[in-house]
Amino acid sequence: MRPMRLDMAGFTVFREETTVDFTDADFFALVGPTGSGKSTVLDAICFALYGTVPRWGGARGLANALAPSATEARVRLVFESAGDRYVATRVVRRDGRGTVKTANAGLQLMPPGFDVTKLDTGLSPEDLGEVLAGTPAEMEAAVLEAVGLPYEQFTSCVVLPQGQFADFLHAKPATRQQILVNLLGLGVYEEVQKRATERAGKAEARLEQVDRVLAGLTDVDDTALAGAESAVTRAHELAGAVTEAVPERDRARTAAREAHAALAALDADLAVLDAVRAPDGVAEVARAVAGARTGVDQAAKAVALAEEREEKLRGELAGAGDESALRLLLKAHADRDRLTGEVESVAATLAEAEAEHEATVAALAEARAATERAEVELEAAFRAHEDAKTADQAVALRAQLTDGACCPVCEQMVPRVPAVPAGSAVARAVSAGKAARTASDAAKRRAQECDTAARERERTLVRVRARHDQLRDRLVEVDAQLAGAATAEALRHDLAEHARLRTALDEAAGAVRAGRDAARRARGAFEAAEEGLRAAWREFDTVRDRLARFSPPAADRDDVAAAWTGLAEWAGAEADRRRADRVDLVASVTAAEAAAEAVEDRIAGIFAVAGLPPDDDPVRAATVAVERAEAAHRRLVERREQAAELREQRAGHERETRVARALAGHLRANNFERWLLAEALDVLVDGASRILRELSGGQYDLVHDKGEFFVVDHHDAGLRRGVRTLSGGETFQASLALALALSEQLAGMSTTAASLESIVLDEGFGTLDAATLDTVAATLEGLAARGDRMVGVVTHVPALAERIPVRFEVRKDARSARVERVGL
Repeated sequence: MRPMRLDMAGFTVFREETTVDFTDADFFALVGPTGSGKSTVLDAICFALYGTVPRWGGARGLANALAPSATEARVRLVFESAGDRYVATRVVRRDGRGTVKTANAGLQLMPPGFDVTKLDTGLSPEDLGEVLAGTPAEMEAAVLEAVGLPYEQFTSCVVLPQGQFADFLHAKPATRQQILVNLLGLGVYEEVQKRATERAGKAEARLEQVDRVLAGLTDVDDTALAGAESAVTRAHELAGAVTEAVPERDRARTAAREAHAALAALDADLAVLDAVRAPDGVAEVARAVAGARTGVDQAAKAVALAEEREEKLRGELAGAGDESALRLLLKAHADRDRLTGEVESVAATLAEAEAEHEATVAALAEARAATERAEVELEAAFRAHEDAKTADQAVALRAQLTDGACCPVCEQMVPRVPAVPAGSAVARAVSAGKAARTASDAAKRRAQECDTAARERERTLVRVRARHDQLRDRLVEVDAQLAGAATAEALRHDLAEHARLRTALDEAAGAVRAGRDAARRARGAFEAAEEGLRAAWREFDTVRDRLARFSPPAADRDDVAAAWTGLAEWAGAEADRRRADRVDLVASVTAAEAAAEAVEDRIAGIFAVAGLPPDDDPVRAATVAVERAEAAHRRLVERREQAAELREQRAGHERETRVARALAGHLRANNFERWLLAEALDVLVDGASRILRELSGGQYDLVHDKGEFFVVDHHDAGLRRGVRTLSGGETFQASLALALALSEQLAGMSTTAASLESIVLDEGFGTLDAATLDTVAATLEGLAARGDRMVGVVTHVPALAERIPVRFEVRKDARSARVERVGL
């Protein structure tokens, strides 16, 4: 089965109408992010054919076919199988009660040569071809007849669902046996057992019928039997006479044919010899070669002269000095002029910055002195305040009281604290302290401002001084570079001379190229002339080889025209000699034909004596006469022997009854099924081993022992290993080999005939490392290169998808998924 086109609408994530065209996609990939709907494309193929999908868990998952909030899903699949093209259609609807049912299903055989693109024009179902199934109930048998595979075998051999690819390889023996029972359809042997029982009954009925016929059989007449035997004898005598005459006739005919063949061979030789002619213009070929050789020599001389002038100019240009060095010196002159002006400007700026820095440093020193004086005055005010508080304890205590609090001395509540007298020493000390604090803070701010300004002037001074030193150092470097150098005007003169020499060199190089082009054309003409000469010799050798059986004379290999002339003259002489022999050969043909006709007349007389008409094939006619006489004799003998035959038939019916009864008994036992499964597993492993050897480059063979799979590693001295020791890529190769062997051997081992023209792998390639993924990709490419089936891959791994020529990108937005074909 090979899918050609898939149409979906309302099917799971494909809410909108979507078409996937597989027509010429022999090797393709379904790509897209996780959850975009790649596997859904394979689900649609399975659903169109069988009405279910592996991951739905059976037909009860039918509601999964509908897109969210959709009431109808349509899937149409066009596929080819065994040379015929079919279209399968399924429609699912949700009724008003929310029940999801298959509303329509059908399979049609499309007309030969039907253009699939016409499906986009809105054709009616009647235009799609013969209806093979028109209801869901009819689909199973019709699809099995068309595809050759039931659902379980289809999902194991054609479309391999995600996560199940290596199940068969790693399954336990009992599980693998059950898979083979399902794949091979061994339930058919239960039907064989039933039919064996029926056949035993029918054989017993035939036995009774033979007994009835045997009872009524009578004998035949002996005289008639003797007459039949006499007729057989006469027929054998006729056959003997014909047998003796026919070889003589055949010898005469053979001699006539040989004479005709010799005459035909002679005529063929004459035709070959008469056809020898020297081709036109062969004499001019050598002269053309000589003229072309002269042209090559002249062109070579012209090229040599041009190359000599070019080399001379290169020497002059090299002697004129290094152009880059001259340009650097000229630039240094300009840099010195520029740097001299910049040094003078920066020197003035440096003097101004030094003056400003000195003024700022003097202001900072004065501010720091004022700060120190303010601090001394603040300390004196603090001491005066402490002395006043000591002299006036009441005033000091009053300062600790608050309205409504208790006195610490008398422990009585003080409703209101009296004000400190204006003329007290404490008040004067507090006032003097505040004035000293204000003066101190102002002096500190002034000192801080002067410090900030000094730091800024110092940074400016450092920056200007560094720039001045840098320019002065650069000016020293430029002066050193120009020490002993030419003036700027002399340098400009040298550069102009360089330009002149370079222009002349470019012109000389152009002359060299032109001369070489002319030389190439001359060599081309010379090679063409030589090819013409070689062609003349090839044609001569071809004609002479055809005459090899006549032993032609040796040729002069220095002169092709003379060689042709000599060969033609020799061929004419040979033809004249053979024409003289032809007269005698014609006479031999006439005599052989006369001898053959005489034998023919004698055979016709033998048939006339026997009373039979002559025949173009006398042996056949004599044989027919013998067969007729013997047939009449046999009919009599058969009637005499009929009784014995009936007895033998009776014995045969008895044997058939016993065999049928025994077969029915054997098929009721489990031993037969175990034997049949062991044979099927042997065939399957042999086929998978052959494929695995090809996929692994001859490294691995696959074997089995007591139901377990092993690989034989030929790169490790034939070491036998369990399949669970294989790497990811090697497991993929082994699983793929088993899948291919199942698909190839299934038609021979199963009870149905399958058309296995495609395989699609829906596998988790994203879990593979880079090396394993490369092995998997190479394996898939090798499988596709075999060209015996369509190969499809479902993946979201870019490294794998980029190696596949045809890709179907699946994208999904908030409403629907879409499929777009990219690649070839």
